[in-house]
Amino acid sequence: MTSQAGTGINKYIILVISTTTSFIMPFLVASVNIAIPTISREFALEAWIAAWVGTVYFLSIAMVQVPFGRLADIYGRKKLFIFGLLLTILASILGALANSIVQLFISLALVGMGSGIIFNNSISILTSVFPAEQRGRALGISTAGTYTGLSMGPFIGGVLTRTFGWQSIFILSGLLSVVLLALVFYALKGEWREAAGERFDIIGSITYAISIALFIYGFSSLPSVLGIIIFILGVVGLTLFARWESRTESPIFNVKLFKTNRVFLFSNLAVFISYIATFAVSFLLSLYLQYIKDLTPDAAGLILITASILMAIFTPISGWISDRIEPRLVASVGMSLNCVALFLLIFVGVDTSLWFIIFALAINGLGIGIFASPNTNAIMGAVEKKSLGVAAGTLGTMRTAGMMVSMGIMMILFSLYIGQTEITTAYYPQFLSSVRTGFIIFTVFSVFGLFCQMVARSADKSFKSR
Repeated sequence: MTSQAGTGINKYIILVISTTTSFIMPFLVASVNIAIPTISREFALEAWIAAWVGTVYFLSIAMVQVPFGRLADIYGRKKLFIFGLLLTILASILGALANSIVQLFISLALVGMGSGIIFNNSISILTSVFPAEQRGRALGISTAGTYTGLSMGPFIGGVLTRTFGWQSIFILSGLLSVVLLALVFYALKGEWREAAGERFDIIGSITYAISIALFIYGFSSLPSVLGIIIFILGVVGLTLFARWESRTESPIFNVKLFKTNRVFLFSNLAVFISYIATFAVSFLLSLYLQYIKDLTPDAAGLILITASILMAIFTPISGWISDRIEPRLVASVGMSLNCVALFLLIFVGVDTSLWFIIFALAINGLGIGIFASPNTNAIMGAVEKKSLGVAAGTLGTMRTAGMMVSMGIMMILFSLYIGQTEITTAYYPQFLSSVRTGFIIFTVFSVFGLFCQMVARSADKSFKSR
């Protein structure tokens, strides 16, 4: 690690870079989510294929986060950060030029890979340069960038889609990434590679990438016979991966952390379940508002912005609080609010007031905002500095896997209730039934996540300087 880590002014420049990075990626995916109905109509997509517009992005993230987290610890986080930005810029160009759903999926896959690489290094660099007593606040500010992107994405994405077409979303994302790349070259000096000289596990990386892809694709294809087979192959592959990692000298994924570190184990489990319970909310309500309530994309985005605004406001506050009291207690409050919000959304219907939707979204946004920073603080503070990339990769993978399971559940429900067809007026009753069933399932998951969060125990080293 260079002297940059100890320079007061430079760590705040790094915070600006991290926060900007945290804004761009969620902004893109939130904008694309609000454009899904428009994209579906343009390419005449069936409901289950439309759900894959977001799934391809997150599947790619899941495949790279753990291997590239380890790679960054060994070869340099700044190098990998720049590589991720370049990949995102290239993918944005391809997305803007896409004239078929296949080309769009390819661009989203590349954007996902870039996003996964960038997220790992942004969080691990930030954790490296801020002392333990300031870590929660720094992570909270950076995470606020994520929710600002989520809050602005639906509205700006809706306006861009209606005015210029959905391709303009990728153009804006590419331009923002270019600006960020210039800032990195100008301001980010030095390098972070605490695990320099250690071996990179190629066999484990390949096994992981293939297995997680099979797991997620198989789950999203349930309950078909092919989906069951692929899902089982994914589970077997991940089991073999875990056994390999527990025996190799230089693992990309430290299985022992889950066996010996209760903070790391239960905090990661809590974030995994939290994302299962909450990620599909904006996707479902986006479709609900545009199909059932007949709102325009930008009007729907304006309503969905409610949750993200509260997330952006309360994430830095909860991060600051988690520097002073036990993070798991703060996170438990947030998870409790999520349980309430998801329970309320079970009752959405044709005649549901928009104010009811806004109220439920506000509780959900408040809950996530209170949960996110303390949970991240506990995870990143539970490992040594040389493993920060691995910890960030694990955290990112738990988030992404949770997102994928969340979307996978809805794809299964769409397939069961609606079948292989577009969502038309004739299928609105079936669509509403699938939405209600989804919220029932997500409420149950949220209650279980609250249990995991309360079981997690703080460790003294979570509050010590790394």
